[in-house]
Amino acid sequence: MKNIRIGLVGAGYWGKNLVRAMNEIGALKKVCDSSEKTRAELSEKYKNVEFTADFSDLLGQDIDAIVISSPASAHFSQAIEALKAGKDVFVEKPLALNPEDGAKLVAAASANNRILFVGHILNYHPAIIKMKNVVDEGTIGRIQYVYSNRLNLGKIRREENILWSFAPHDISIILSLIGEEPSLIECAGSNFLHSEIADITMTNLKFPSGTAAHIFVSWLNPFKEQRLVVVGSKGMLVFDDTKQVDEKLLFYPHTIEWKSGLPVPNKADAAAIELSESWTEPLKAECEAFIKSVETRVPACTSGEEGLKVLKILQACQDKLGKKNPREQSELSDARQKDFFCHSSSFVDEGAKIGKGTKIWHFSHVLRGAEIGGKCILGQNVCVSENVIIGNNVKIQNNISIYAGTVIEDDVFLGPSCVLTNVTNPRSQINRHSLYEKTIFKRGATVGANATIVCGITLGRYCFVAAGAVVAKDVPDYALMVGVPARQKGWMSRHGHILSNPDKDGIMTCPESGYKYKETKNGDLKCLDIDEEAALPDDKKIGKICYDKLKNKENKKQ
Repeated sequence: MKNIRIGLVGAGYWGKNLVRAMNEIGALKKVCDSSEKTRAELSEKYKNVEFTADFSDLLGQDIDAIVISSPASAHFSQAIEALKAGKDVFVEKPLALNPEDGAKLVAAASANNRILFVGHILNYHPAIIKMKNVVDEGTIGRIQYVYSNRLNLGKIRREENILWSFAPHDISIILSLIGEEPSLIECAGSNFLHSEIADITMTNLKFPSGTAAHIFVSWLNPFKEQRLVVVGSKGMLVFDDTKQVDEKLLFYPHTIEWKSGLPVPNKADAAAIELSESWTEPLKAECEAFIKSVETRVPACTSGEEGLKVLKILQACQDKLGKKNPREQSELSDARQKDFFCHSSSFVDEGAKIGKGTKIWHFSHVLRGAEIGGKCILGQNVCVSENVIIGNNVKIQNNISIYAGTVIEDDVFLGPSCVLTNVTNPRSQINRHSLYEKTIFKRGATVGANATIVCGITLGRYCFVAAGAVVAKDVPDYALMVGVPARQKGWMSRHGHILSNPDKDGIMTCPESGYKYKETKNGDLKCLDIDEEAALPDDKKIGKICYDKLKNKENKKQ
């Protein structure tokens, strides 16, 4: 096996299993995940792997192929970017959230001469491989009927319904066994936990040859069941993935005979089909199949084209359900409908609090425990870490990570790609989670593009940090900071104008608002028209609320 260098994005619920498997194969080089906690935990376990929060770090020349195990709503955007960057791509199911996007990925793979592989893992399960061999040998005769039950209690998702979460595997296997695409598709479902997200679905498929299939999926079942039954004219096969290895695949030599115009079943004892000698962990076999496809440039059985066929059936089923598609569903929780907007490519973890009127745009992530006020705007690729406190009307531009220990009061502006930190002396080998330092942005502060704010300082009210500046010390109210290291060059008004030309009494006037400002004996600047501590409703209160919330979170942690 050649030295294929794998980058992986999304190391969460399922992704951590792919991290393990790819690392055991010896191919994993770099992992991208937006969760600081996840990166920290995995970096302790996998010392030989690099970890990053930036997907673009996987697109460099040191990575040959990318595994995408992020939430389904990010599959298309990340896969298309990877393919255009010249990377071979393994996409977890589903390939995309609609056939149009799936077709674009297939076209992009072809145009860039790249391998596109879909994570339909059952195709690499030893029992399923053996089942296909038995069918191909004619042991059970012609396939007449296939049915699948994939049932469990959880994991319940909100970015996709049960159909898109559980059914792709079974659709993929049924298409492979029958070798046809269905001529008739029917689907019905029921919603119990959410008005727009199906918890149970039943799919019926009929094929041109006369073969029929049905797929029953649910995440509200009292026990786990993963069973696939194939009924042939000469016998039947039963795959039960909850059983021990040599009990997973059984052959029933049942037949039906017609006597006096009536069908009469001839029952026989089941025979277990031996699997232990050829047993390989399905996930590891899937990962090896992807790497082999990358090496040989030969598409695997779960190619992009195969994934697109599955996607078309999923969409046809979704149309029959008469509900919103998964991309729309991801924006349909009560909070998102009534209080704030979150783009379908972004995620707000359970336990995060978002105020009314806030908008969260593409590829952003708000982690559990973060609190964001109302009427805020988070641009593209923003990460808000656990226990961050953000006030109202805050503007956070593209490509910004806000780390634990940060307090941002009302009306703060953070310019594109500005850098915040929370540890003064970071080391990759040393866990400093308990040493996060507080960085406080007081009301109305502005930070320019590409500026760096060193942690453990306070930026005063309505201060203005110029683009590219590096600020390592406390900043006074209204101060204009420029340079590396930043130094105070003058004063800025509330409305963002440089204050100059004081009159004989030392008073400077904002040309926009007319507010008057004057330096105090202590060298600070004071607005003569507004008492920053008391005059504006809730101004002081908002600051106190921010600090109290952070203090409460720290006390609970202790």
